[in-house]
Amino acid sequence: MIDFTHIAELSRLHCLGICAFLVPANLLTTLTTLVLVATRKPLPMKLLSTAMAMIVAVTMILHVWTWFAVGVVQAPTFILLSLASLCLGLNLFALCVPHSVVLAYRWCRRAWGRYWAASA
Repeated sequence: MIDFTHIAELSRLHCLGICAFLVPANLLTTLTTLVLVATRKPLPMKLLSTAMAMIVAVTMILHVWTWFAVGVVQAPTFILLSLASLCLGLNLFALCVPHSVVLAYRWCRRAWGRYWAASA
């Protein structure tokens, strides 16, 4: 049977390496999901990207909870928990309400085009 105390201890022992991987992975997988949804790629691609992003976000949430379990309540734990929760929420939103993501993407493209046209 799996002993979660050893897994939690391993998570806390290698926190720097885990966070050094999970933070960029969280941001990149969420950005990938948003881009795939905004550009209207096929559903299997969007589902795969969303699943990968959710796995990374849930892994970060579980990692932060190991710190809460031993009583470490500091700013980095809350920042990491907020980041993971935001990425999880964005992925769920992109999967459930893709039309809003497409509209936001189109609005950003128009605004960016106007900005570059005005500065040239």
